[in-house]
Amino acid sequence: MSQRRGTGVLVLPVGDRDHIQGPADAPATLVEYGDFECPNCRQAHPIVKRIQRRMGPRLRFAFRNFPLTELHPHAQHAAEVAEAAGAQGKFWEMHDRLFQRQFALDDEHLITYAEELGLDSGRVARELAARTYKGRVRDDFMSGVRSGVNGTPTFFINGARHDQAWDEEGLAAALERAVAVKT
Repeated sequence: MSQRRGTGVLVLPVGDRDHIQGPADAPATLVEYGDFECPNCRQAHPIVKRIQRRMGPRLRFAFRNFPLTELHPHAQHAAEVAEAAGAQGKFWEMHDRLFQRQFALDDEHLITYAEELGLDSGRVARELAARTYKGRVRDDFMSGVRSGVNGTPTFFINGARHDQAWDEEGLAAALERAVAVKT
């Protein structure tokens, strides 16, 4: 886990620009700032999936890119490929694939994953080469910085940074408390 400082409040509310799973009116919203090459984010990925299943329609989940490029040389391109997949309606499929195959995130593998997911891989390759989604990834990153994110994964629950453990029971309990407050 990482050290965190800053506002502790999500400065950019979840909205149309985000990749979201779950209903807009869910009483709990979980936002993750993550890096596809971060081993802690890979560890958090199945935890979030299990919590999503557990909470069902009571949880809305949004993922935002926070590539730590000095530590993870493939994180930026992985985030851009996820956004390219999102432009073709398959952000979440690529999100999951990148965490499953975190050991191979070079550009060649990223294009292979696009092919495997049935995307227009030529388009993905062109967009990656042109850095089409660089600005989009940077916007996510900067919203995180302004919210006090300086490591990954960083979670926010209903707009407040979750500074406790993000193991399954700890994160689920915090989300259940958020639901209780809303209902």
